[in-house]
Amino acid sequence: MEDRQFPCQFCNRKFKRKSTLKIHIRTHTGEKPFSCKICQQSFTHKASLTSHSRIHTGDKPFSCDICQKSFSRKDHLNTHKLTHTGESSFSCDICQRSFTRKSKLTTHKRTHTGEKPFSCDICQRSFSDKSTLTRHTRIHTGQKPFSCNVCQKSFSCKSHLDRHKLIHTEERLYSCNICQQTFTHKFNLTTHRRIHTGEKPFSCDICQKSFSDNGNLKRHKFLHTGERPFLCLICKKTFIQKSHMKRHMKTHAKSGEGSLSERTVN
Repeated sequence: MEDRQFPCQFCNRKFKRKSTLKIHIRTHTGEKPFSCKICQQSFTHKASLTSHSRIHTGDKPFSCDICQKSFSRKDHLNTHKLTHTGESSFSCDICQRSFTRKSKLTTHKRTHTGEKPFSCDICQRSFSDKSTLTRHTRIHTGQKPFSCNVCQKSFSCKSHLDRHKLIHTEERLYSCNICQQTFTHKFNLTTHRRIHTGEKPFSCDICQKSFSDNGNLKRHKFLHTGERPFLCLICKKTFIQKSHMKRHMKTHAKSGEGSLSERTVN
């Protein structure tokens, strides 16, 4: 007897189970019935919400049986295991760099082609991969899904949270040999030393002005491109620098138009 099949009313694709069809239909309707209680991000699948929730809890239930490194998602563990086997199936035909996943190769190739297919629908800035667009979007939304389990301060990027956590451990392993100031990261020490040496290794390719750190160069380039990535969520005014946006938002707080704590963009 032939299995009963359930057709999709939008694309006529057929499914053996009604529950699978129901999930599929959400790709057409955009319905996302599963919401995170912490940051309100919503998902089409309950499994996706479960996986996302581990960002907040820090839970990593999938462990490598070779090196014991743990992961929040099983597919990340499977990709990691390939580093032990030396398996790299996908190779770039331009620079010969190899990758364990085809998706990683596809993203890598855009460094050669300059392709940026993912665009922000708020400021139209484009990116070579979806994850970078997701991080960028948090500038506009103010979403901060990564929370410190010590002081509950939240961040838009995991790397920012990791850097913050060193404040609690008081680890400052890197010391300047000129002024003895100490730092939690070697990167911060390297940048700091340029105060003493006057080194400015980052140059603008438009006007040739040079800077001591890459962040200052990026902010400077906004003057040439006209990009204003920092958005006031109250009046929609945009700014080149985050500090300018924060100063502006205080005018709303004073007039009682909005809560600064709820609307500060990271």
